[in-house]
Amino acid sequence: QVQLVESGGDLVQPGGSLRLSCAASGSIFSIGYMGWYRQAPGKQRELVATITSGGSPNYANSVKGRFTISRDNAQNTVSLQMNALIPDDTAVYYCNMLIRTLLAGSRNYWGTGTRVTVSS
Repeated sequence: QVQLVESGGDLVQPGGSLRLSCAASGSIFSIGYMGWYRQAPGKQRELVATITSGGSPNYANSVKGRFTISRDNAQNTVSLQMNALIPDDTAVYYCNMLIRTLLAGSRNYWGTGTRVTVSS
């Protein structure tokens, strides 16, 4: 019933910028926190940024000051503005949301990922 789809991943040069978006669809009653995770080649998945239902953001130290997370509750979307990109940002980026439905209650949902490659 619920599906998350990411978009915006691309190949970009160091120092460049990208904006990722994730849209949720389905029988959604409400959405709690939203977040972005990433998984680089040969590495485990790690937290990038989260944002609470009240709009309070939290960032990994590696991206703090460069990335900005935001949400649009009316459109059930979460975005990640990425500036001053470096090669270590290369990864598949996944969005995650805590979504409540009337029948199933609250649970975490994951998108299928969008690839970001930072290279000269």
